[in-house]
Amino acid sequence: MTVIDKIQALETVLQQIGKVTVAVSGGVDSMTLAYVAHQTLGDKAKMVHATSSAVPGADTQRIQKYAKQQGWQLELVQAGEMQNSAYRSNPVNRCYHCKSALYSTLTTIGFGQVVSGTNLDDLSDYRPGLIAAKEKAVRHPFVEADIDKSTIRLIAQHFGLSDIAFLPASPCLASRVETGVFIQPEQLDLINRVETSLRKQINAENIRCRLLAQRLVLQIDEDKLSTLHEVMINNIIADAQSMASEVGLSLPVDVAPYKRGSAFVRVA
Repeated sequence: MTVIDKIQALETVLQQIGKVTVAVSGGVDSMTLAYVAHQTLGDKAKMVHATSSAVPGADTQRIQKYAKQQGWQLELVQAGEMQNSAYRSNPVNRCYHCKSALYSTLTTIGFGQVVSGTNLDDLSDYRPGLIAAKEKAVRHPFVEADIDKSTIRLIAQHFGLSDIAFLPASPCLASRVETGVFIQPEQLDLINRVETSLRKQINAENIRCRLLAQRLVLQIDEDKLSTLHEVMINNIIADAQSMASEVGLSLPVDVAPYKRGSAFVRVA
């Protein structure tokens, strides 16, 4: 099937649903879904974005920019996950508690069917948030239209959304915290500040500041990391240590190649 066929299949799913609240995180999946939902349903599509210390400010700004440019109905909410001790204790299924809070909040808004940017590729990954979605009867139009991540990027390109079509994956900031390490807002802010600083210095697709129990690990795409001089590596380590000290953390800082999901302890 062509990209046009996939777009038509997605539009058909949305038309059948009729009225939607789109959970918009700011990544390519939810942003593309929001765009197509608005194009297809007009004022019967509402975008809702949950702000918290776990959400990078750049994501919120991106959503607000698009809402203004495209005329989206946009509502910012606080889902309240930071008040949930089960979430902040950071178990392996932390995402379940986050998404449960999010989808409960979106359901309460009462604007049609809650939909997410989940795609086919997500179904093969460990995503406890999908359990929360099922419990709250959230629908996934990309899945229903048989669309995967690469096709979403093609759809975004088709509509000229070049600034989001090539966005790298950007899970919430809490995903950088090692499983079992208690989540604290000031530490999430530290992670965001360090990653923002690194992106200004290094043109890499994937950059992560991972907070482990005994250290910080700055991860950079291996091909980019291999080109960095020792002086620059020492400088970014010193900068990260300085920012960490501002929130009361005195931890060693390592630099390593990017590895997806390496702050998690996976279920056996």
